[in-house]
Amino acid sequence: MRQFGLVGYPLAHSFSKDFFEKKFSNENLKNVGYVNLESPSLEDLFNSNKLANLDGFNVTIPYKESILPYLDGLSSEAKAIGAINCVKNEKGKLIGYNTDHLGFYHSINPLLKSYHNKALVLGNGGATKAIVYALKQANIEYQVVSRNSSFDYIDIDQNCLEKYTILINCTPLGTYPRIEEFPQIPYQYLTKNHLLFDLVYNPSTSRFLEYGKQKQCLIKNGLEMLEIQAEKSWEIWNGKNYTY
Repeated sequence: MRQFGLVGYPLAHSFSKDFFEKKFSNENLKNVGYVNLESPSLEDLFNSNKLANLDGFNVTIPYKESILPYLDGLSSEAKAIGAINCVKNEKGKLIGYNTDHLGFYHSINPLLKSYHNKALVLGNGGATKAIVYALKQANIEYQVVSRNSSFDYIDIDQNCLEKYTILINCTPLGTYPRIEEFPQIPYQYLTKNHLLFDLVYNPSTSRFLEYGKQKQCLIKNGLEMLEIQAEKSWEIWNGKNYTY
């Protein structure tokens, strides 16, 4: 039996297992499974040999960067990005890939208008690296926002939001079960010309997106991004070409 899985902590919010189980059922794929491997310690997980027995696995918060030293190799995109969300077991060698950038690119691209040419990227974790890579592919200027950095949340004012018309939440703020949380930005300055994209998909409308909706912004959650990156992971695990 071929076995795949998801590595992260916590995983109660994740739809990945449900996505793949439905995919296996809908496509009548036999002798294949997908498991959640939730662990507060990546080292313990590797020492348990649970990952070595998988044909491949996805990686989510908080391990997209910290898992790199445990891997035997990286794809060219993963090297350029500096974070991974997909691992393939290639004859005992664990090779890291990044399909997050593909999921994001294909999810946001149909929404872009001519005035969506500058983005604020909220947060500076492993997911941010994939988003920045995709923005570069789309020729969109960007500014990463993170606490205690050269560009902090307090630097976002009305003038800033007049310049940056895309806001992307790459933080876990608002993810189930802590649905009351949201990035601290001046939502009162948002307009209908703004596009708010939240990598969070559970709940479907985060507080971040709800505030944007109230200002008539174009909004989108991360569910389609999840689905696209998952399909690209499946292509990798099955030796198919994965491209834009």
